[in-house]
Amino acid sequence: MAQYYLEQDTIAAISTAVSESGIGIIRISGPKAIAAADLLYRSPGGKNHLSDAATHTIHYGYIQDSKGNVIDEVLVSVMRAPRTYTAEDTVEINCHGSVIAMKKILDTVLHCREIPVRAAEPGEFTKRAFLNGRIDLSRAEAVMDLIGAKNEYALHNSVSQIRGSLYQKIQKLRSEILYEIAHIEASLDDPEHLDFTPHLPEFESELGKWQKEISHLIRTAEDGRLAVEGIKTVIVGKPNAGKSSLLNLLVGEDRAIVTEIAGTTRDLLTETIHLQGITLLVTDTAGIRETEDRVEQIGVERAENSLKEADLLLWIVDASVPLDQNDIRIASILKGRRFVILLNKTDLKEVTGEEDVLKLLDPQADQIIIPFSAREGTGYEELTKTLTDLFFHGKLIFNDEVVITNARHKALLEQTLESLMRVQDSLHQGMSEDFFSIDLMSAYELIGAIIGEEVGEDLVDEIFSRFCMGK
Repeated sequence: MAQYYLEQDTIAAISTAVSESGIGIIRISGPKAIAAADLLYRSPGGKNHLSDAATHTIHYGYIQDSKGNVIDEVLVSVMRAPRTYTAEDTVEINCHGSVIAMKKILDTVLHCREIPVRAAEPGEFTKRAFLNGRIDLSRAEAVMDLIGAKNEYALHNSVSQIRGSLYQKIQKLRSEILYEIAHIEASLDDPEHLDFTPHLPEFESELGKWQKEISHLIRTAEDGRLAVEGIKTVIVGKPNAGKSSLLNLLVGEDRAIVTEIAGTTRDLLTETIHLQGITLLVTDTAGIRETEDRVEQIGVERAENSLKEADLLLWIVDASVPLDQNDIRIASILKGRRFVILLNKTDLKEVTGEEDVLKLLDPQADQIIIPFSAREGTGYEELTKTLTDLFFHGKLIFNDEVVITNARHKALLEQTLESLMRVQDSLHQGMSEDFFSIDLMSAYELIGAIIGEEVGEDLVDEIFSRFCMGK
């Protein structure tokens, strides 16, 4: 990673949420960061100066405005380059979490006449960390993933990538590819003394290994998306089967109206639910049935449309009544989909059993039927375990495998794999080594773009523009 250490503006922003809290932090970074803070800071004795402070020290005192009025009592952290988040001189003013106090301190920093300080752009602190070579692009993107983590898995994976798990994997692959490129180029430059032909079996073995590793990373992307973004889950069933009761059980409170009247739910109701590290985006739908009620018809249409985008369908079957045409209609919708069947109302006398339901399903499909009672919570733990096994092979949180969660990374890996496949085609067709080198270099550059080795300024700007202010 190239190190820039550019002579650039000093910037500042509020780095904590702009809301009432115990503590608020105003971050200043750049060549004049310490000097700018020194103009505003006063120690209780009025003697010490931040400009004389040792790096990575904290100082108690007050921040004053341009007229000498005290704004707040603060702790000021002084950190000198390069051992800082941005690899630049950095000051963090820790004040009380009053929105007015934070904004007034920031405003005072930005309007300091002696030293120009401008407001940081979204993600500019992390962008500077990348440009100054402190972190690679994959780690920078993981910072934003960490901020937006919605469950334990997302948190675990983001921290792993910030610590360099993906970076190390990519660097190892690039190093191996570059070695082979150098070997090929050397043989092309001096064919009389360095023949690549004897090395072909070993090269083909290496090529196959890279393809397997990259293919595996690509396969993790689906699990990564589901774990980080959440599993789009749609509850489906005929009226009064217990769909809304299931949603309320999963949420832990009454969010959906539950009555004995069939057709109570008319519209879609979506809730974000966390189950032992899994995030479910659960949508309760109108009961699927034939109806003359125009409003209910619209609800049924919306229910069926929502099924098309779902990662998982939870079919609630009312075990206390016989199966009917509505159940047959729902069973046909499940074909080719990932689903779990909850045989609900097991607390009542059973009229419909597992064997009855199985008769409606494709015998070739994986059948998962869980006896369930939304009223009593029976089957809840089995449902959670089933979802973990179904989507994440039972290894949701505790494995240390590199998992791809970024769509940009997945696309680059797919393009890298295509380049390697072209190398394999050239190899099998007996083409000369210079064809290998062209596609190998393409793979080398594509995979390098994941960690920021082969990216343009426009892409860097676009990536960091998605960051929150102050980070």
